[in-house]
Amino acid sequence: MSTQTPFAPQSYLFVPGSRPERFAKALSSGADAVILDLEDAVEPAAKDAARETVAAWASRHQPVLVRINGRDTPWFDQDVQLGALKGVAGIILPKAEHLDDIVKVVSSAKRKVPIFPIIETAQGMWSAMEIANAPCVKRLMFGTLDFIAEMETDDDRDALNAYRAHLALVSRVSGIEKPIDGVTPDIHDTDRLAADARNGKQHGFGGKLCIHPKQIATVHACYGPSEHDLDWAARVIDAVSRSGGGATTVDGKMVDRPVVLRAQRLLASGAHRRADMPVQLPSD
Repeated sequence: MSTQTPFAPQSYLFVPGSRPERFAKALSSGADAVILDLEDAVEPAAKDAARETVAAWASRHQPVLVRINGRDTPWFDQDVQLGALKGVAGIILPKAEHLDDIVKVVSSAKRKVPIFPIIETAQGMWSAMEIANAPCVKRLMFGTLDFIAEMETDDDRDALNAYRAHLALVSRVSGIEKPIDGVTPDIHDTDRLAADARNGKQHGFGGKLCIHPKQIATVHACYGPSEHDLDWAARVIDAVSRSGGGATTVDGKMVDRPVVLRAQRLLASGAHRRADMPVQLPSD
């Protein structure tokens, strides 16, 4: 049985779309995916220029994700057209709340560009299943900072874990990749970052948004497989190979298709990390 399972990115690094001198550095930072940000990181007066900068820089040889401005902003209609560019590997849609939000992006891009909706409002959380099943949705992202503001809580970890579990469940039922957790704002607090990352993983998330390259290694260490995980996964694949298609067990437990898929994902993640592979995003 093949163990060639696509690697699911665990770290997504934001870079201001108005700072082209940082784009190449971000791609060599070790992040699994780079997001050129046209929303929060760019002031209103600079948004048009930032969009033009991103459009001119992105190419098939250096594909990136782009976070556009929300549908209720004056920049949305032009931002979504970036999805038509071959160098744009996906669109990050902030404040996604309805199926129509996704359809608008896909129709404007004029191609099946992957969409990463950010769930950061109460309405978006309520509509999460509808959004997850929309065309071209790749993964859900959790905009924790905006969400806690709307829910009027000061805690972006424990108070939000029920919502994290909900997004993880929705993602699994919808058949899309595990969701991505929100940022840890303090780039110097490594302990908090590690605790946040472990918490996200325990609640079914597959990775985390980062705002600085120094956060990447910690995210990878927390979300990546342990040596114990890799040993178990290797034994599962070996047992399946030896079974010749028949029933088999590992550690006294039956190995069925979900177990095999989990083992394959773990081995793909381990191979990716050991190879220290660069950012790999599709350009089509």
